[in-house]
Amino acid sequence: MIVDTMNLAFRWKHAGQSRFSHDYLSTVLSLATSYDAGTIIAAADWGGSSYRKGIYPEYKANRKELVEKQTAEEKEQARLFFDEYERTLEVLDQHKDIQVFRYKGVEADDIAAYICSRLYDYGFNQAWLISSDRDWDLLISEYVSRFSYVTRKEHTLDTWDYPVTPDQYISYKVLTGDAGDNILGIPGIGPKRAAALIEQYGSALDIHDQLPLPGKQKFIQALNDSKDLIPLNYELMDLVSFCQEAIGYDNVQDIGRRLAFGEK
Repeated sequence: MIVDTMNLAFRWKHAGQSRFSHDYLSTVLSLATSYDAGTIIAAADWGGSSYRKGIYPEYKANRKELVEKQTAEEKEQARLFFDEYERTLEVLDQHKDIQVFRYKGVEADDIAAYICSRLYDYGFNQAWLISSDRDWDLLISEYVSRFSYVTRKEHTLDTWDYPVTPDQYISYKVLTGDAGDNILGIPGIGPKRAAALIEQYGSALDIHDQLPLPGKQKFIQALNDSKDLIPLNYELMDLVSFCQEAIGYDNVQDIGRRLAFGEK
């Protein structure tokens, strides 16, 4: 079981609770029991992604702007939350059955992607992801599923609810972008148009190779003018293909060693 630690912590932030470390641990252990998880991994961000900021400096810049607009009271509430979050990571790390993975300049998404892409290498036959982040649906497969604490729903291949197939999901995201991460999509292309383009032309890379596309519609013209955006968005959003680059060689080796030997 792989826990998106910051994502889950927002459960208590939204409830206005500033002391939650032990409730958090109880929740994680309860979920592990529910999913019969022999191994519990807590994946944690440590700052923003150095990899993504290196290729796109505006990555998540919108979040910094939101922080700057906070009132003094909001800043104090945020400080209390993050202090408690750090205590929570310490509590998790002290538990004998939980491994905390955290590396400076690396995001939890990439840690989860790397482990999920190599389950069998480490002796696992199935993984449950604990996150409400739909970006993690990029990792869903026959062997990987996601549980959202927000919707209380399980997301699997059998419950897939996007207008594209799991293999096409990355193309769908590349075309539509991710406003939450400040990643631009193609102007005028929303979910329906993205799905239609993928059905007609193939993956986003296939579309890229066929540019310019015929047509006078504004979204077609925007697509033809966005040739450089498609490969950039793949590098920013394709967790499975670029997780090793995002994590870094030394950290990848550390993950492998710790999983292979069950080290803390």
